[in-house]
Amino acid sequence: MTEKNNSLYQKYRPNDWGEVLGQNHVIDVLEKSIANNKISHAYLFFGTRGTGKTSTARIFAEKIGVSGNDLYEIDAASNTGVDNIRELRESVHTLPFDSPYKIYILDEVHMLSKSAFNALLKTLEEPPKHVIFILATTELHKVPDTVISRCQLFTFKKPTELVLTELAQSVAKKEGVTIDKGGAELVALLGDGSFRDTLGILQKVLSYSTDKKIEREEIEKVTGAPSIKSVQGVLRSLTEGSIDKAIEALGLAQEAGVDIKVFGKILISNLRTGLLLRYAPDSREKVFEKISESDKEFFKEVLQETKGVFTSKTLLVFLDAYLRIDSSFVKTLPLELAIIEILGNNSEV
Repeated sequence: MTEKNNSLYQKYRPNDWGEVLGQNHVIDVLEKSIANNKISHAYLFFGTRGTGKTSTARIFAEKIGVSGNDLYEIDAASNTGVDNIRELRESVHTLPFDSPYKIYILDEVHMLSKSAFNALLKTLEEPPKHVIFILATTELHKVPDTVISRCQLFTFKKPTELVLTELAQSVAKKEGVTIDKGGAELVALLGDGSFRDTLGILQKVLSYSTDKKIEREEIEKVTGAPSIKSVQGVLRSLTEGSIDKAIEALGLAQEAGVDIKVFGKILISNLRTGLLLRYAPDSREKVFEKISESDKEFFKEVLQETKGVFTSKTLLVFLDAYLRIDSSFVKTLPLELAIIEILGNNSEV
């Protein structure tokens, strides 16, 4: 189990290129630039939260021989003013302590004020030879074009759910725990494309459980996620063509206090699986490898009974409904309307 005050994200933070998952397009270029001695004075790492931007910056610093004495990490969200950047501009002119370079990592750089950006721009235009800036942001559109144009831009991709599922299982194993595939898939889905959030959810599960083998039902309980049975209840009702049963199953999920947006996300994920199994039979084995045994049996059953529900139209209608959940004061309403639209207009039912 995890030690107190030692987060899994910190414990398993990548320390080498090979440990950075899903960002080969970034790592390959950085490695070659180091090998060819073509190091830029400024880099801009863009990507959603928890995709490895800061970890990659630290590894890059280590690879070019920068020690902790000459590595400066600055949270731009807490140092937004022009005075903060002026202090930085003055400090860059001092030589490194014991490294060939001084590296400044500015996280959440989009939070800088306009005047702070202008001050930073002057340093980026004429930086000392011994200084490298690595700017990191989750909101590239808030970074001035003048700043972007003076940096080498690298875009960090969101990891796939498969990558996050494998990460959850791998880290759990290192912690002495086994998580079934369905449980790991749920942790990955709740992680929403973030390594940090996925490991944060996993830590919550491991902190709660005293078992050496954790199944999906326990993870549903700990995280408050909807049970797969409740999601499959809606799917089964859809395949039976029953609007009443589908809406009733959705209502029961709401009464259980689950996050309806998470419910919608899991529902869409299952609709996608059913669609692939129905229309891409050659890929069936590959799809089955990614789901649990119980899910496999469920899909084998409903795909025999289905009356045209696992279609691209159904998926598009529910995707649109999912996007409307946040703006609806009745959170279940978009999904209820989707159910009515599919079954009310489905001529095959």
